[in-house]
Amino acid sequence: MNASMPNTSMLNASGAQPPSRDLLERILTALVYDVAIESPLEAAPRLSGRLGEKVWLKREDLQPVFSFKLRGAYNKIAKLDPAQRDRGVIAASAGNHAQGVALAAQKLGCRAVIVMPVTTPRIKVDAVRTLGAEVVLHGDSFEEAYAHSQALAASEGRVYIHPYDDLDVIAGQGTIGMELLRQMPRNLQAVFVPVGGGGLIAGVAAYLKRLHPEIRIIGVEPVDADAMRRSLEAGHRVKLERVGLFADGVAVSQVGELTFELCRQHVDEIVLVNTDEICAAIKDVFEETRSILEPAGALALAGLKAWTARQEGGSLSGNLVAILSGANTNFDRLRFVAERAELGERREALLAVTIPERPGSFKAFCELIGHRAITEFNYRLADPERAHIFVGLQMADRSEVEPLLARLRAEGLEAQDLSDNEMAKLHVRHLVGGRAPGATHERVFRFEFPERPGALLRFLDRMSHGWNISLFHYRNHGADYGRVLAGIQVPPEDQDAFRTFLDGLGYRFVDEGENPAYGLFLS
Repeated sequence: MNASMPNTSMLNASGAQPPSRDLLERILTALVYDVAIESPLEAAPRLSGRLGEKVWLKREDLQPVFSFKLRGAYNKIAKLDPAQRDRGVIAASAGNHAQGVALAAQKLGCRAVIVMPVTTPRIKVDAVRTLGAEVVLHGDSFEEAYAHSQALAASEGRVYIHPYDDLDVIAGQGTIGMELLRQMPRNLQAVFVPVGGGGLIAGVAAYLKRLHPEIRIIGVEPVDADAMRRSLEAGHRVKLERVGLFADGVAVSQVGELTFELCRQHVDEIVLVNTDEICAAIKDVFEETRSILEPAGALALAGLKAWTARQEGGSLSGNLVAILSGANTNFDRLRFVAERAELGERREALLAVTIPERPGSFKAFCELIGHRAITEFNYRLADPERAHIFVGLQMADRSEVEPLLARLRAEGLEAQDLSDNEMAKLHVRHLVGGRAPGATHERVFRFEFPERPGALLRFLDRMSHGWNISLFHYRNHGADYGRVLAGIQVPPEDQDAFRTFLDGLGYRFVDEGENPAYGLFLS
């Protein structure tokens, strides 16, 4: 998606032109270095060699709170007048902004309250409390926490510190752009920036474009949290009905008013990446630096890789920079990242193959695979004449998949590529062998629910509605939302009542009845 910025005046919600012209001055005079470091700009030789481009990493993950967010938070609080600081500050956040506000308030001797969803991982809650802030846990989502923070701000007279839609916050984040030009004054071709609410990219873009309009500013969003892309395409702010939570640091349903207008003026393009590509980027950074980023922290690099892959005409002439925005991740999320990284790098394929149930057919299948490394292998008898195989194979790249499928099919075997099948990746690879011919009238759904103590039990309580559960798979992925695959036996005469039940259940769901992974391995 190319987002060409029209030469229109930047208006805020009231119709008045905000002080965009003094944003450069605000960035130059931002008060961030009492708490922030000038983060290093490091070469990435492994990635550069692989991609054939000059790749650099802006290491905001090395900040004192392991994220860029302390820049904007400190600049905002430092510029409050003494009476405002005496009243204290309040913010709503599930992570990095919370720690930035807490550290800034501690440094400035200001009382801070942080409202966090009850689903927030304990490591982040403890980190905020360690920095001296009071934590209020409220609601299952950011929206609920935000609404409660607004009520507290009004009743207690505290100043709300917005995570992105504030000129002083934007200016604080924009100091990253100022540092980039100091660190790389020439041949900076493109900067890749993670996008959530838009504060970071708005500040960086406003600074760089004012001084060097030839530098391309490229935002990166997850495919399931692309509020900025949709807003730029529509020409106005768009609110997403649902937001993917894997990259929780950018899980924003609507971008800011100021940030949207700044991005309309200064951002050249938005790149979308999926969960597997983010996981692959986390692995890339680990191999370069031995540091482990959070998903949102690796977002820019995932976008850089996706963008370079589609460029035509060989290597580019300049340097490409990815801003690594944070490293506050949960340790238990790493198993999920490790599973998905090879798929994101397109160096693993998941195949479903049906073979005849006769002597020698299993050996023949293995010979057709050749000497490829097998990452996963599951075999299940389907009936007296057939068996299904779920296999993971290492590949040099995904272009090898189609020739292998053609080879298998030429030998009379049914074969499908499930590498991009979410149900297969999340559940079936851990469930193969669960076929139940006696489960009549079975319907299969994927559900999501807020991951918190007792959440699975509450989910089961709500599912106890008279229909038999014939299949159930839950696995903790270290994310804010739990995922369940459930089979439910619903007689034909109950279909209308069942649909009413689903609509009133209160959980997100996907009907997987037509998914080939279900048909092959579970039905």
